[in-house]
Amino acid sequence: MGNLTPKLYDIAMKPFEKSRFYQIRKSIAGNAQGTVLEIGSGTGINFPFYRKADSVAAIEPDEAMRSRSQQRAAEAEVPIRTYAAKAEALPFGDDIFDSVVATLVFCTIPEPEQALREIRRCAKNGAKLYFFEHVRMDQKPIGFLQDAMTPLWQKVAGGCHLNRDTLALIRKSGLTVLEVKPMYDGLFLAITCMNEK
Repeated sequence: MGNLTPKLYDIAMKPFEKSRFYQIRKSIAGNAQGTVLEIGSGTGINFPFYRKADSVAAIEPDEAMRSRSQQRAAEAEVPIRTYAAKAEALPFGDDIFDSVVATLVFCTIPEPEQALREIRRCAKNGAKLYFFEHVRMDQKPIGFLQDAMTPLWQKVAGGCHLNRDTLALIRKSGLTVLEVKPMYDGLFLAITCMNEK
């Protein structure tokens, strides 16, 4: 995550994780079934919540983040293997995964459209995809503030785009959006999709 070390990242996120984020992650990872792909697994914060998965392939390009996640992977209830890979070039074949999980990661992916193409390629027809992302808000003062802050924020927060419209990118990718749950006045969205080829 850019200039944030994995330990500092976990500390910075702790207040959020103790609030609604905990329940959101528990629901998303807990609903993921079969062979699961997790995009940008970071420090493995989702790993304890996998229950229905047969196995999880977790990609994380940041070596320090991936290293910190190993303990959580070892303690998880399902087999989890981490990969040093980027979402734009997934090291998997076609039609492999039954479920895909991506939480608070699409804001940092340099080429989100390519990442979504890769996810669709690797996910089976009918696969469920679960996203939890912050997005640009429609309210003008806040949206403009997000636009203004993004260039500086990217430098200190691992390339995070405060103003990325991830829902629009998902819709444009061809995924079928099944449900959108706005939280915190629409700053965060929990999005459930289906891959239909």
